[in-house]
Amino acid sequence: MNFLVKNISIVNEGKTLEGDVLIKDGFVEKIGSRISVSEKVTEINGEGKYLLPGVIDDQVHFREPGLTHKATIYTESKAAIAGGVTSFMEMPNTIPPVFTQALLEDKYWIAQNSSLANYSFYMGTGNDNVEEVLKTNDKKNDVCGVKIFMGSSTGNLLVDNPLVLEKVFAGVDLLIATHCEDEETIKANFAKVKSQKNILQPADHPVIRDEEACFTSSFKAVQLAKKHDSRLHILHITTKKELQLFSNMLPLKEKRITAEVCVHHLHFTSDNYARLGNQIKCNPAIKAAYNKEALWPALLDDRLDVIATDHAPHLWHEKNEPYEKAHSGLPLVQHSLLLMLQYVKQRKISIEKVAEKMSHAVADCFKIEKRGFIREGDYADLVIVDLNASTPVTKENILYKCGWSPFEGVVFPAAITHTFVNGNLVYGNGIWDESTKGMRMKFDR
Repeated sequence: MNFLVKNISIVNEGKTLEGDVLIKDGFVEKIGSRISVSEKVTEINGEGKYLLPGVIDDQVHFREPGLTHKATIYTESKAAIAGGVTSFMEMPNTIPPVFTQALLEDKYWIAQNSSLANYSFYMGTGNDNVEEVLKTNDKKNDVCGVKIFMGSSTGNLLVDNPLVLEKVFAGVDLLIATHCEDEETIKANFAKVKSQKNILQPADHPVIRDEEACFTSSFKAVQLAKKHDSRLHILHITTKKELQLFSNMLPLKEKRITAEVCVHHLHFTSDNYARLGNQIKCNPAIKAAYNKEALWPALLDDRLDVIATDHAPHLWHEKNEPYEKAHSGLPLVQHSLLLMLQYVKQRKISIEKVAEKMSHAVADCFKIEKRGFIREGDYADLVIVDLNASTPVTKENILYKCGWSPFEGVVFPAAITHTFVNGNLVYGNGIWDESTKGMRMKFDR
């Protein structure tokens, strides 16, 4: 089915222009004003609404295989599309972890058969699989990158062997994405806090996983990348101190070292543990407010390059264990764009900058082919949003398999009305068409 979106505000590459967009055979066929066509199309009136490129989330945990009691690629991709996310890159800390090329291809097979959104998967790095990791060089056009956990998180993928780190940074041609928290600092902090109190609380989390743990590890990753001229992308930056490691002196396409910030670190602070407790326990931790206040200008001046979610669902009872046993991570992919549109309404960020950081910059950072922009000839991954509507978050409309959200009870001052994936209207005004599946993303490297 082909579509003609009429009289809509098109947000693309720093500008918002009124016009029409013709979607034909999966692609953006034409952008202009007063487009007329002779063939049959479904017309959508976009008056008063905005058309954005589909969000590309470069960091999600969809839990399949092995953890499907929490989430599946199908359930979380559906939640993503309801939230305007048309493409995702998923992490390797599943069961089994993605430590071989065969296991990596298994995930692509699952997505091919179940994902409603477009997809790519990271190759995982452990202390004992360097040769398998290096084979990913042969798939540079098919795989988003190689992931290294330089600090422990959910799963057992911690890489703490310095020789392994050297080999990976020296030998991998693809983008290397890192989770940066220094394990020794975390252990020392934990021992110190534990010696002072018998029962730890969620508010202790940013004390244990503190700013120094993040900076020490991020600094190490940057030094390794500079030594080997690696393409490094540091995930979920949370601290003011780390910002000195990143620059805005080069265009994004020329950067060898880039950084991501996540929506929850732009929104929550350590003050929120009193109300939300383990709901916002995540790694790296949500920290003191002055860090959040430093992240925003760094995002706006391009020291921080992209916005993501680190979507990490756990079951409600897993989050409601005592602090030390409670699982780390929170589900976000359905509400990330809505949250950023809330900040648009508050004039904290422009809608053009949201499109840049959640779509354009992700495509440029990972060199994704024909996605992330509204351009003639590109895939029609598009989202229509209404800034004059609202979206309440309730148990009934949360699509995550885990069934909860830290935003439950919030009313976002915007709504996502339509989501196109490869030209297919998968979600439109609450109606779903699941007859098509997403595609494997390709990379121009």
